[in-house]
This record gives sequence, structure tokens and C-alpha cells, in this order.
Amino acid sequence: MLRQPAVANSFYDGDPTELRRSLSSLIPEYAEKVQAKAVLSPHAGYVYSGGVAGETFARIYIPETVILLGPNHHGKGAALAVGTEDWDMPWGQVPPADDLAQALLGSSALFTADNSAHRSEHSLEVQLPFLQYFQKNLHILPILLSRLSLRQCHEAAAELAQAVQGFNRPALLVASTDMSHYLPRQQAAEQDRLALKHILELDADGLYDTVLSRRISMCGVIPATITLLAAAELGAEQAELVRYTDSGEVSGDTEQVVGYAGLLIR
Repeated sequence: MLRQPAVANSFYDGDPTELRRSLSSLIPEYAEKVQAKAVLSPHAGYVYSGGVAGETFARIYIPETVILLGPNHHGKGAALAVGTEDWDMPWGQVPPADDLAQALLGSSALFTADNSAHRSEHSLEVQLPFLQYFQKNLHILPILLSRLSLRQCHEAAAELAQAVQGFNRPALLVASTDMSHYLPRQQAAEQDRLALKHILELDADGLYDTVLSRRISMCGVIPATITLLAAAELGAEQAELVRYTDSGEVSGDTEQVVGYAGLLIR
């Protein structure tokens, strides 16, 4: 089975040549790259958030195996849905990390193999061209997440970290999330500052509690929470904000913005 692109030619250019031209303009050159346990990257159309994603991925080494965690915007499928198909993308097929998927699914009480959840979801798909740009031999473990309790986030992170620890090759965690949605710029920045403070402190519990209690419309809070927890289990000690911006930077509309942030977890 082959997972077909859901948002090519809408969120990003589906033509391989034009896509490379687009990414070349979004991805800066850095003289030195760093090793990261995890990344938080936005998932809007490239015209809005591609610059943040490009700057973030350009800062790090991209290994052959990447674990993608994103929000399930459509609510289809299992609550913790693991994709096991090859993904068809403009630059070629991206195969699943079968051995890592089997290790996770074989020992987990939470994660479920479910390709139906991934059919029309964009939050992971838009990350792939950035990853392929740097890593030609990319293998992915795509995971879509619905609303979970904080306890379930801890359990999922522990199971994921255990699978990665038993994996004999490097693996990068990528949490796909946008920040506040459709607020005036100043209000969005204030809300997002609260969430980013906890991410920068590697405080997953504080992030989860703050986003829910303050009703911050950060769509990927569950993926971000699990990623922070799993990265800590894997030895992460610090976080860095690469860039924060909002959609108004491109659209000119500052009355209803969506916030975008790129962060490194090391």
C-alpha cells in the first residue's frame, strides 16, 4: 500500500523542480550543524511557515530515521495511530522505519497500526520535503495523536523512548505543531510566550497544563508534550527557540494570526 500526497500543490509545490526551488529559498546555509534529540516545527502552508521550518531543520543533522508526531486534525482512526505504509512524495517514496515500528507496536498497550488516520492529514506530510532535502535515505515512523490525558502522554512517551533506546541507529523526534490560531497578533504572542516558556524549560507537564487551562489554541500540544517527555528520557537537557513569527508577517493581517515556532531539543 502507498500513502498518496494529501496537500501537494496546496500547502507546498507538488512539482519536484519547483519544490526544490521553493525549499532552496526557505532553507538558509549554516556553517555548523548540531545534534538534536528532537525538533518542534510548524505545519502551515510553506508561504506562511516554511521559513521557520527551513531555518529549524537547517540547524541540525537529519538522521536516516525520523519519528514524526502530529495532531490528528480530522479525528479519523486510532487515538495513537502509527502509519506503516510507504509515503509517495514529489521527490520519491519515503519508506516506513519498519523495525522501529514493530518494536513500538509489539510492546505497546497504546499505539496502534492505523493507516486510515493518515490519509488526509497534513501535519506530518508537510515536514517530509524538508527532511528529504537533507536526508536522501529517509525512513519515517509517522504517528498521529488525538486528545490524550497527561497520564497517557507520559505512558506514550515512555513506550516511545523505550523503543528508541532499543533501536541501534540514531533517530530524531519531530513534533509538528502550530501555535495560537486566529487571534490578534499581540494576544497570540502573549499566549504563545506562555507555552514557549515551558517548552524552553523542558517542562512538558507545565506545557500541557498551561495550554489546556489557558485555552491556548496550540494544535500540537499533545505531540509536543510527548516529544518533550520522550526527549528527556533520551537525555535531552536544553531547548532553543530558533524563530517565532506569525502569519501576519506574510499576509499583512495582524487581527487574525496563526503563530509559528521552530525549536531544537538537545
